[in-house]
Amino acid sequence: MPEDRIYGIHPVREALTGNKKMEKILIKKGMDNHSVTEIADLARQQNVPVQYVPQEKLNHMSGNRNHQGVMAVLAQLDYISLEEAVEAASANNKYPTVLLLDGVSDVRNFGAIARTCECAGVGALILPAKGGAAVNQDAIKTSAGALLRIPACKVPNLRTALYYLKESGFSVIGTVAGLNKTIYDADFCRPTAFVMGAEGKGISGGVMQLCDQLVSIPQLGEIGSLNVSAATAVVLYEAVRQRIK
Repeated sequence: MPEDRIYGIHPVREALTGNKKMEKILIKKGMDNHSVTEIADLARQQNVPVQYVPQEKLNHMSGNRNHQGVMAVLAQLDYISLEEAVEAASANNKYPTVLLLDGVSDVRNFGAIARTCECAGVGALILPAKGGAAVNQDAIKTSAGALLRIPACKVPNLRTALYYLKESGFSVIGTVAGLNKTIYDADFCRPTAFVMGAEGKGISGGVMQLCDQLVSIPQLGEIGSLNVSAATAVVLYEAVRQRIK
């Protein structure tokens, strides 16, 4: 049995009441009883995503063990609060930097981004509780262990996190393709929160509205955009270049 999973109604409920850190909870579609409702309510109180899935998926993920229609996937990391993330990024750092990922769901891209963040001195990663890449062994392996070194937090809403960052003195920089203003026109010598969006969709409209600046990476070829992990590396190392002058 994988060590990062808990099966069954009672074990999952006990893990929740014991404040065991979880990545998500899977519940069989159509289940409707008091125990399952209690589990879902406890999960939401702790900002743990709940997914309702077909029994076949639970059977596959559990190896056909007796899951009783409920399974929890344990968190691979010890997430910190948003306040702790800002504090960690600001500690002994002239230009505190955090990175927010908006809808980036590919595990390998996520791992590669985390590796770049650690190398570029990013103080913390801020991730959405829902819709983002899973922090699993594949992500940790791709990050070359960076995910075990860089502070990370999960927030229910990226917009709320951005409000807090702005109040804490961070300039919010969003990356959007095709703008006249490029990363080379922006000043990154200040506390900065970079926002990277999913490939194809980019940054969501609500998040974009809260950005203090929107910038692009100039491109000379015909392909529409860079891979999000490559784009993140370009943006972060422009910040590094400016700061080590």
